[in-house]
Amino acid sequence: ENLRNPGGASHTPGLQGLWRTHAPWCAEPETVRSQEINMLIQLTYASRTSRVLGPADIKDILGASQRNNARAGITGALCLNHGIFLQQLEGDRTAVNALYHRLLKDTRHRDTAVLDFGEIPHRRFTSWSMGLLTSLDTNRQLFLKYSSSVDFDPYSMSTSTLRSFFDEVMQNVRWLE
Repeated sequence: ENLRNPGGASHTPGLQGLWRTHAPWCAEPETVRSQEINMLIQLTYASRTSRVLGPADIKDILGASQRNNARAGITGALCLNHGIFLQQLEGDRTAVNALYHRLLKDTRHRDTAVLDFGEIPHRRFTSWSMGLLTSLDTNRQLFLKYSSSVDFDPYSMSTSTLRSFFDEVMQNVRWLE
């Protein structure tokens, strides 16, 4: 009976304390937060630019992203093609979540949508606080390869297509630095 009702009175000394220690769903919210395990996650989102971005804007975005992400322990890649951002972020769940919520408030983004999210066993972008892939001539074929139309539209890409796209990004693209 005590196993089915872990919060109830226990006839075995210490059993109730054992449930509190090893069953975080029974713990008080403060206890859960203090015992929370740092989870490595990956979040992929897309957004549209709210205005035309020039080379100086893109350089500023990349520089700020690299500085801020390095401090927060976030790695990833940012793709920009014809006014659409596609970004994959990796890091601690709390840090990535905080960054995503800041992006939602950033007036340079509109139509922001999470396209993929999940726990990952390891990072893929280990040496980049943020890499930028733009629509250079050498990258156009890659954008087209994973698009269902002539225009790159990550909003219409499946999760498996997005993952394959970023796998290939890691292997074959020319990065803008």
